[in-house]
Amino acid sequence: MRKKYVSALMMFVLLTIGMLTGCGNSTSGLTKVRLMEVAHSIFYAPMYVALEEGYFKEEGLDVELKNGNGADKVMTAMIAGEADIGFMGPEATIYVYNEGNTDYAVNFAQLTQRAGNFLVGRTDSGNFSWQDLKGKTVIGGRAGGMPQMVFEYILKMNGMDPEKDLTIIQNIDFGVTAEAFASGTGDYTVEFEPHATGIEKEGQGKVIASLGVDSGYVPYTCFSSLNSYINEHPDILQKFTKAIQKGLDYVNSHTSEEIAKIIQPQFEETDFDTLKKIVERYHNQDTWKKDTIFTEDAFELLQNILEEAGVIDKRADYNVLVTTQFSK
Repeated sequence: MRKKYVSALMMFVLLTIGMLTGCGNSTSGLTKVRLMEVAHSIFYAPMYVALEEGYFKEEGLDVELKNGNGADKVMTAMIAGEADIGFMGPEATIYVYNEGNTDYAVNFAQLTQRAGNFLVGRTDSGNFSWQDLKGKTVIGGRAGGMPQMVFEYILKMNGMDPEKDLTIIQNIDFGVTAEAFASGTGDYTVEFEPHATGIEKEGQGKVIASLGVDSGYVPYTCFSSLNSYINEHPDILQKFTKAIQKGLDYVNSHTSEEIAKIIQPQFEETDFDTLKKIVERYHNQDTWKKDTIFTEDAFELLQNILEEAGVIDKRADYNVLVTTQFSK
C-alpha cells in the first residue's frame, strides 16, 4: 500500500512539470535564488542565521525563501521550475529517481543530523517508555515522509509494530496536527517546534520524548537541486553552500540566546523566552551538523529506514543522488 502511495505521489509530481524559468539577477545586482523549504521551523536555525546575518548577500546571492508545507510540494515546485533549491528530507530525491525521472534532484548539502520533532502527550508521568504507546492513538505524519518513517523506526527499535500495536492517524494536514490534538484528537501527537512548546504553554500537553534523541543520527533535511540546475549553475550552489556553512559555524559557536536573537525576525509570532527555550532544546541534542557533507553512511542509513517503512523496493546509488563537491 505504501509503495502505491509513493508511486501515486510521484505521478502527481511528474504531471505538474511546467516550462518555467530559473534564476536571474535581482535589482540589487545580486543573483536571485528561489529557495523553498519544507516547513518554517526553528529546527532550521542555521539557514535563518545565514539569511539574517547576510551570509547569502556576502556571497552575492539574493535568496527568496518560500514555505512549501511538505516535501512532496517542494519537489513538485523544483520539477515545475518554481524553485531553484529545495530544502527537505532527502527521501524525496530517492522517490523521484526511482520513478525514472531523467532530470532528478541531487542532494548537495546537509543541514540537520537528527529528527526535529517531539512526542507530546496529555500528561507526563516522568518515566515514559515507548511501550506506553501500545493500544494508544497517535497523530503521526504523512506516509513516506521522514517524520513518520523516523517515528516508525523508533517504534520498531523498541519492539513495537506500528501497524498492530497502536493506531497512527495520518490524514491530518501537517500544519494543523497541534490544533487537532488540542481539540481532543489522539492520546499523543508528534510535533515540530514551535508547536510542541506551544501545546505545553497552553497547558494542553507535555513534551515527553525527543525523536531526535531516540532515533540517533539520521540525515533528516538536506538542500537539493535538479541535476540540470547543478550542471548549469555550480557557481551559485558553491556560494549558497558557503553561506550555509557560515550559518552552521555560527550556531555551533554561539549560545542559544545569541542564536535566538538573530533568528527572532523569522519568528515574530513567538515570544523571545519561548524561542530561546526551543533553540536550547535543539542545541542540546546536537541537532545541527558541523559541516554540510552528506556522507555515504548516512545515505545508506536513510535507505535502510525507507526499506523498513516499505516505501522503496530498490536502492539508489549514493554517487548519483549525492554530491559533496560544494561541501568540500
